[in-house]
Amino acid sequence: MGTVHSATSADGTTIAYEREGSGPLVVFLGGAFNDRTACAPVAEALRDRYTVVCVDRRGRGDSGDALRVAADYRIEREVEDLDAVIAAEGGPAAVFGFSSGGILALHAAVSGSAITRIALYEPPFALGGLAGSAKDLSGKLAALVDEGRRGDAVATMQIEGIGLPREVVEQVRRSPLWPQLEAVAQTVVYDATLTAAPNLPTPAMRALDLDVLVLSGSDTWPGLREAAQALPDHLARATYAEVPGGAGHGIPAEATAKALDEFLGGK
Repeated sequence: MGTVHSATSADGTTIAYEREGSGPLVVFLGGAFNDRTACAPVAEALRDRYTVVCVDRRGRGDSGDALRVAADYRIEREVEDLDAVIAAEGGPAAVFGFSSGGILALHAAVSGSAITRIALYEPPFALGGLAGSAKDLSGKLAALVDEGRRGDAVATMQIEGIGLPREVVEQVRRSPLWPQLEAVAQTVVYDATLTAAPNLPTPAMRALDLDVLVLSGSDTWPGLREAAQALPDHLARATYAEVPGGAGHGIPAEATAKALDEFLGGK
């Protein structure tokens, strides 16, 4: 990607992002455990036609986090983070949100952020065959983080929030990847809050007067695909498209970029 830039959010948090290309502004938001590299391959495929911005959400990558206590998190803080980036880049912007980042994008849009269109890649709403997480999960995770049990917070999010088998999580816990996950442990509280029960589109989201594209991969987890297929029925101006590939909740960059380009090029 391009040069690293930063914007200052309302609570003083420095939000880092990479910008590349020229043309209409598109901002990319990752999901749980993601930094700005998660959506970078899609962004890079579009840089010849768009100004693409990949954001480190607060507490990840090169971004800071003014929140010292995980339980103090409110979704509004990350909406303000996105607003700061869009403003720094001269907005307005289309937003591509991956997983819980898509739910964040919808919250921002209904809050009045300078968003023109939204693309959502496998947002994990509790629709179709996808079960929601426990209502108190974010509080449970916040307590673990504040007790210094960062590894337990990561594992609990993976098992109870994402739905990974316990034995898979135990394997990951023994891998070299684990310290990187522990480093962003506080952010699992944020994603658990974004996906907290009942984890359905709010009335304001249902009434949102913006074009929305909902995407999923043909090879993803069935529950995520079913949730994505069901979501347009719960939004005012949404369509669904399936792209080939995407096993294990991954983003097939070339196919996704093509679908996103077609959607954004509609106006």
